[in-house]
Amino acid sequence: MTSQIVDVPPPPPPPSSDNVEPHGDRPQDIEEEKIDPVPPVRQDAFGDEEFAEVKYKVLKWWQGGLLMVAETISLGILSLPAAVAKLGLAPAIVILLVMGLFASYTGYVIGQFKWRYPHITSMADAGEVLMGRFGRELLGFGQLLFLVFLMASHVLTFSVAMNTLTDHATCSILFGIVGMILSFLLSLPRTLEKMSWLSLVFENPKALIEPTVETSLVTAFTSASNIILSFASHNTFFTFIAELRDPKDFTKSLALLQIIDISLYLTAAVVIYCYAGKDVVAPALGSASPLVSKIAYGVALPTIIIAGVINSHVASKAIYLRIFAGTDRIHKRDMVAVSSWIAIALVLWILAWIIATAIPVFSNLLALITALFASWFTFGLPGAFWLYMNQGLWFSSPRKVFLTVLNTISIGIGIILCGLGLYASGSAIHDDPSSRSFSCANNA
Repeated sequence: MTSQIVDVPPPPPPPSSDNVEPHGDRPQDIEEEKIDPVPPVRQDAFGDEEFAEVKYKVLKWWQGGLLMVAETISLGILSLPAAVAKLGLAPAIVILLVMGLFASYTGYVIGQFKWRYPHITSMADAGEVLMGRFGRELLGFGQLLFLVFLMASHVLTFSVAMNTLTDHATCSILFGIVGMILSFLLSLPRTLEKMSWLSLVFENPKALIEPTVETSLVTAFTSASNIILSFASHNTFFTFIAELRDPKDFTKSLALLQIIDISLYLTAAVVIYCYAGKDVVAPALGSASPLVSKIAYGVALPTIIIAGVINSHVASKAIYLRIFAGTDRIHKRDMVAVSSWIAIALVLWILAWIIATAIPVFSNLLALITALFASWFTFGLPGAFWLYMNQGLWFSSPRKVFLTVLNTISIGIGIILCGLGLYASGSAIHDDPSSRSFSCANNA
C-alpha cells in the first residue's frame, strides 16, 4: 500500500520514556550524519473521516484493550495446562511470567514505533520503514500467513468442540466446514467491535501434580512454544492502534491486555493443571468430565469463534487497504467495496480451513505457528524496531546500553524460537500418530 504524502507539521514527540529519545535531543558527541533525520509525516490509511460513510478511527482505549484480550486469550488459555504438564509446574510458571513481562515490553516498543511513524497501519508498513519495498512485501506476506494460521487454529478448535458436544456425530471435516462458514459470516463487518473472552470450568481434585518432569527437547520446546504463543498477538497491534481515537492511548490498552492475560494465564495454568493433573489434554476443556466438557465447550464456542474473526478482520483489512490505497473506496458501502471485502474474507477462511484440516493436532499446530511467525512478530521485530529508532544512540548512556542489550536479546530470542521451534514442531507433527491430514476421525 502506498501512503499519501501530505504537507502537515511534524508530529509531536511520543510520550516521554526511557526507551526512545526524540531525534532533536541527541548528545553532542554523536556525529549528526550518522543519524537519519525524521522522515516527512505521511497520512495514515484512513485519512480524514469527518464525512466518511464508514469510519474506522473510533475505538476507545478500553475497547481496543478488550479486543486485544479477546484476540489473545482464547487459544492461549486452552493450550497452557497441557504445556504445564509436559514441562512441570515450576519451569512452566517461570516461562509464563518471564515471557509475559518480555511481551509487555516488546508490545510497548511497537506502540513507540507507531508514534514515531504515524502512517503505519500494519506490519507491511513497518517493514517498509525498516527495509523499503522488500521489507513491505516480506512482513506483509508474513503477517498475512500468521493470521491465516491463527484462523486455522480456531477452525480446528471449533471442530474439536463440536466433536465433544455431539460425541463425534459426523465427520470432523464437516465440522471444520461449519466453523469456517460461521466465522466467515461474522467477518463481514469492516470495523472492529467489542468482543468477549473465555471462562473455564473444571473438576477432578485428586490429580497428580509434578513440580518438574523428565522430558525431551521436542516435547519441552513444543510446550514452551505453546506458552509463548499465549502472548503472541503483537502482529495485530498496529491495526488496533490505527483505529484508536487517540493512538497514544495504546499504552493503556496494552496494560489492560497484559494485566488480564498474565493473571488469567497463571490462574488457569495452575488451577486446571492441579485439578486435571499430568494427563490434561490440549485444548484443555477436554480434560473435564464428559458433561462438564460439553458445558464448557458450549460456553467457550462464542469466544473461540470471535477470536478467530478478529484475526480474520485484521488480515482482510490489510489486503483491503492494499487494494484500495489512495482511493475513497475504503469509506464507501457500494457494491465494489462490499463485494471486495466479502471475497477477501471468504478466500482467507477457505485457506484457514485447508490448514486446519491438514494439521489436525491442536498443540502441534500452535507450536508451528509460534516457530514460523510469533518468534518474529512478538520478539525479533520489536527488537529491530527499537534499534532502528535509536540508531546512533545505542551506547550514548548507561540506560541506552542496557536497552540496546535488552533489544538485542529480544532479537536473539526470536531467532532461537524460530530455529529450534521449527525442528521441534516438525518432529512432533511427523511423530504424532493422530496427525492424519484430511481425516474424518474424532479430533476431540
